[in-house]
Amino acid sequence: MKGLFKSKPRTPVDIVRQTRDLLIYADQSSASLSDSKREEKMAELAKNIRELKSILYGNSESEPVSEACAQLTQEFFRENTLRLLIFCLSQLNLEARKDATQVVANLQRQQVNSRLIASDYLEKNTDLLDTLIAGYENTDMALHYGVMLRECIRHQTVARYVLESPNVKKFFDYIQLPYFDISADAAATFKELLTRHKSTVAEFLSKNYDWFFAEFNLKLLESTNYITRRQAVKLLGDILLDRSNAVVMTRYVSSRDNLRILMNLLRLFAANQNKPPDIVNILVANRSKLLRLFADFKIDKEDEQFEADKAQVVREIAALEPRE
Repeated sequence: MKGLFKSKPRTPVDIVRQTRDLLIYADQSSASLSDSKREEKMAELAKNIRELKSILYGNSESEPVSEACAQLTQEFFRENTLRLLIFCLSQLNLEARKDATQVVANLQRQQVNSRLIASDYLEKNTDLLDTLIAGYENTDMALHYGVMLRECIRHQTVARYVLESPNVKKFFDYIQLPYFDISADAAATFKELLTRHKSTVAEFLSKNYDWFFAEFNLKLLESTNYITRRQAVKLLGDILLDRSNAVVMTRYVSSRDNLRILMNLLRLFAANQNKPPDIVNILVANRSKLLRLFADFKIDKEDEQFEADKAQVVREIAALEPRE
């Protein structure tokens, strides 16, 4: 008889709804719950999030089922489950935070009826993107929010919103934070923002050229931190050498001040006995273009030091060999 009353297996929709109810408890009812009751609820929440992750990613015994993923995704974005999860993330234990981060990341790629409904949701809830960006100011949450943000930036409408918002300027400071893991994560997000969606980035740079490159030069290329300078040079190369940004590249290298900064960086780079292979290979791949650029570049007023610097940089670029 006992077998007749087995509980019915929960569907993906059931798990999302129960997760949402538990997130509401965590968000609103913590003060009214006893410690033991709250602990019980948070353990149940962590279990549910782990189940959501298992449905989306599969497990050691089975691959994810597309229909179950679609049901989960549709229910997740039908109401404010994403909002609740983002705002309650700090209340979860570390493992549950990691699981939640992976769930949010995966959901950005899930299609329902051939649509990325996460993109539609975020377009109507852009304040969540502001929250994720500000997460870099919280050392406990920064890396979790950073992963979520990079996955959200996969959507072109999201990338456009971030680029056009005042928050984009914060990245110049986040990249210089004293915590290496957080600053590196912010740099990875900044790179994704400026390289993934070519047409959106080209439009942004054209409209915001003056302030953007003033900040880029001052805070990144001329940073006192070697790693920051190295990352900035690589990112600048990725931006300027992309054919979508040809107009921006021409404008950038037509500036004497910009070329001075780049030549100073290249001279420092040349003096480094342990040259990073990734930077070497970028310069080698674009050697003929760079040498042509420096050969054609003239300044109105004769400047012996400028010409000497330029000659040194040209020699260094010409002598570089590809690295493994």
